[in-house]
Amino acid sequence: MLPEAVAKNPEAVLVYIDALETSKKSYLAMVKMGVDKEDARYVLPMGTRTNLVMTMNVRSLYNFFNLRCCERAQTEIRELARMMLAEVKKIAPNLFKKAGAPCEATGFCPEGDLSCGRYPVRN
Repeated sequence: MLPEAVAKNPEAVLVYIDALETSKKSYLAMVKMGVDKEDARYVLPMGTRTNLVMTMNVRSLYNFFNLRCCERAQTEIRELARMMLAEVKKIAPNLFKKAGAPCEATGFCPEGDLSCGRYPVRN
């Protein structure tokens, strides 16, 4: 998936694709030269897809959802947090009923001047 700012600009999409292809070719060439895959990955963009495994207790999940479901969170982590929240709500709906962005649970945004504007700012 393309970052939002890139996807909105057709010219940027072409530059983005070209950069990804160049990075991939460089990565494969380094691996072919005998460079460990872990070290060769340094030439790949930070936005490269990866697998993630983590363990969190309920309190840590609430904190994660509180921070990362917010509109101010970076797009990829926000999408991940929202998918995770949907999954835990299937397993324990009562436990995670109020989990998510703080504004959604309280009806007020705690971000002050940095609010996205979806909810009123708490004075």
